[in-house]
Amino acid sequence: MKEKYNRREFLGYSTAAVGLAGLAGCGELEEKVKETEGEGYIDVTGGRVWYRIVGSGSATPLLLLHGGPGGPSDSLKPLGKLSDERPIIFYDQLGSGKSDRPNDPNLWRTERFVEELAQVRQALGLDRVHILGHSWGTMLAVDCMLTNPSGIVSLILSSPCLSTKKWMEDVNKYRSNLPVEIQEILEKHEKAGTIDSEDYLNATMEFYKRHLCRLDPWPKELEQLFEDLNMEVYETMWGPNEFNATGILKDYDRTEQLKEIEVPTLFTAGRYDEASPETTALYQSYISGSKLEVFEDASHLTMHEKPEKYCQVVSDFLKNLK
Repeated sequence: MKEKYNRREFLGYSTAAVGLAGLAGCGELEEKVKETEGEGYIDVTGGRVWYRIVGSGSATPLLLLHGGPGGPSDSLKPLGKLSDERPIIFYDQLGSGKSDRPNDPNLWRTERFVEELAQVRQALGLDRVHILGHSWGTMLAVDCMLTNPSGIVSLILSSPCLSTKKWMEDVNKYRSNLPVEIQEILEKHEKAGTIDSEDYLNATMEFYKRHLCRLDPWPKELEQLFEDLNMEVYETMWGPNEFNATGILKDYDRTEQLKEIEVPTLFTAGRYDEASPETTALYQSYISGSKLEVFEDASHLTMHEKPEKYCQVVSDFLKNLK
């Protein structure tokens, strides 16, 4: 794995938020999916977002909310394996991937991303839909649910970040278990304000190898994902790096509001996930009837580390729902 990548390029895969207003009826879902199958662009507040639909059929579509903020939807590419069962809908949130990248910091707000999600649903005629959010995508998904949207059949919250405080507690706990010499390097450069130094970036790699992706070496497609991360979006919403949440999400916490969610919900986490299994289980305890799946020998990018099992778990959950 190349050492040139730093956590700034990886951050997008460790935070999440989702919101969506109720939608008016847009015709028969199956007809809409047939009309839009393929890829294209949707006008949303602030610009255009790119989407792609793979698969077809009458089963309720699955809409994917990628991590970041500022990361591309390619991070969820393994879920395309489910396209033989139902339409799978990828889209790059504004500012990321193939979508427009406007230079306007005022656009990087959770409320606007919630509005964007509603606009995507409306444009694609997704009157009934399952939603899967990963990392920051889980924040987006939960904020969406708290607006009482219509037509969301179920929710999958994968490697959730639903409290920045709890997230940072987990990150700091993991960090305290790194080799002493690695901890000392991190602390030294953070105090000196030299977090862009080569020593610091190499030290952060030891954290990523344990808690972001445990594959060795990392697939080239994952390295490309990190290169594509939009740091303007990431820094505005999260902060300068994984260890410092100073952006607008620094006080994010929806733990208590989770009890308001009533749709069938599945939580997933890797055993060594930045979203620790213990914290994920806490979130799960707030939603009546929800389920939790923990993947052994996996971390934050579980769908890449354990693609077959991950997709099977998602498939089994959705098959029990209409």
